[in-house]
Amino acid sequence: MKLLVSTVVAAFLALPAFSDTIPITLDIVNADGAPDGFNRSMVTANGTYPGPLITANKGDTLVVTVNNLLNDPTMRRSTSLDFDGLFVNTPDSFNEGSSFVTTCPVAPNASYTYTIPLVDNQTGTFWYHSQLSVQYVDGLRGALIVYDPEDPLQDLYDVDDETTIWQVGDWWHNTTLPLLAGYVATGIVPVSDTGTFNGVGRFNGGPEVPFFVVNVVQGTQYRFRIINTSARNVFTMSVDSHNMTIIETDGSPTSPMTVNSIDLLAGQRYSVVVEANQPVANYWINAPYVGGDPTRNLNQNATLSRAILRYKGAPEEDPTSPMSLGPAGAELNALVEANLRPLVASPAPEPDINITLNLVVTAGKAQWNINNVSYLPPDVPTLVKILDGANSTDDFNVTENTFVLPANKIVQVIFPPSVDDEEHRELLNLYVRVTYLNQF
Repeated sequence: MKLLVSTVVAAFLALPAFSDTIPITLDIVNADGAPDGFNRSMVTANGTYPGPLITANKGDTLVVTVNNLLNDPTMRRSTSLDFDGLFVNTPDSFNEGSSFVTTCPVAPNASYTYTIPLVDNQTGTFWYHSQLSVQYVDGLRGALIVYDPEDPLQDLYDVDDETTIWQVGDWWHNTTLPLLAGYVATGIVPVSDTGTFNGVGRFNGGPEVPFFVVNVVQGTQYRFRIINTSARNVFTMSVDSHNMTIIETDGSPTSPMTVNSIDLLAGQRYSVVVEANQPVANYWINAPYVGGDPTRNLNQNATLSRAILRYKGAPEEDPTSPMSLGPAGAELNALVEANLRPLVASPAPEPDINITLNLVVTAGKAQWNINNVSYLPPDVPTLVKILDGANSTDDFNVTENTFVLPANKIVQVIFPPSVDDEEHRELLNLYVRVTYLNQF
C-alpha cells in the first residue's frame, strides 16, 4: 500500500451537523511513505500520514472502531489509541488507551471500538495517536477537532474548516524499535531527521519535496488550529508579515492575545486567528524546531521546516523572501504562556489530596526516577492485577510506582522544578495514571 499525504476528512466522516453519534473506522495498516522524500514503512491510520481528520460537534459521542491490520515485523504490531486532551469518565477509563494500565492493546487481526462521549461541553483542538510505547513516532497520529456551533469568539474569524489545520511533527527515517533500543542502551536521546508540516518535510541532501501550501483570500480572517504531534521537538511558529491572535489553548478558549511567534512543545495545541491583510503574494510559514544536538543527525535542518501561505492570485512559486527562523530582535513579540487568560475565568478547586512527584534523570542512562523510584514494567500488568482484585498500594510492586486513590476526590499533582537537564526536559511527556478502586 502506498502512502498518500492527507489531512482531508475521509468521506465516511462527513455526517450531518445534527448527528450526536459519530461513527469512525480506522484501519491501522503498514504503508510505505516518504513524507520528506525518504521512503520507509510506516504505521498509519487508513494509509495516510497524518491520519484522517476526525471531527465532531460539542456534546457528540465519538465511536471509533480500530481494526488492527499491522503486519510489518520491523515495528510493533499491536496498537492502542489515545484521544489526546479529551476527558474520559472514570467508568470508561479503558477507552483512554494506556496499554496494560487502563486497557489491553489491540492485537494484530483484532478490532476494538472506543466510545468517547464529549463530556462537559468540551470543544477545541485535539489529536489522536498510538498509546503503545513510542509507536506513534512511526506515523500513527492525526488531528481531532470538536467544533462549538456557539463559539463565543466566532466573530473573530471567517473560515475554520479542514483547510485551516496545521499539524507539525518530528519525523524519523529509522523505525522506533531500534531507536528506542539505542536510547535505552546508551541514554542518548535520538535526534529526528526532519520536521513535517501537514505531513510534508525536507532534510539536508534530500529531494526538494514541495512545501505544503495554505491557500488564503485577501481580506479574510482564518482560524488556524496548530497541533504539535511530535515525540520530542519544540516548534516555533510564525508567519512572515502577519500577526497571530491566540483564542484557544489546549482545548480551552482564551482571551484574545496577539503575538507573532509561538513555541509549541510536544502535544500542545493553539488556535490562532490570522488576517490575510497583506499584499497578494506568497509568505513563509516558519516552523523551525529544536530537539537535541543536530550534530548527532546531519539530516536535520530546522530551517527547512516550513510551509507557504499563498494568497489567491499569487504565482505558484516559493516566496522570494529568505527562509528565516521567524521574527527576531525588536520585531519579536513572542507568546509568554503566563500571560494567557481563560475566556471565562473560574477558580481552581481546593484539593482533597496532594501528590508530589519529584523527577530526576539518572546521568548517562535512559532512566527516570520519580520519588526515587525507576519504573519497571511488571511481569503481571497493572490492569490484570486490578481485575484480579488488587485494591491497595501494597498489591503493586514498588517499581510500578502506583498511587491508589479514593473515587470522587480532587487530586492536586505537584511537580517541583527538579528536571534541570534541558535535553531531557524536552523529552518529558509524563502521564499520571490514577486507579479508582470502587469503579472496577
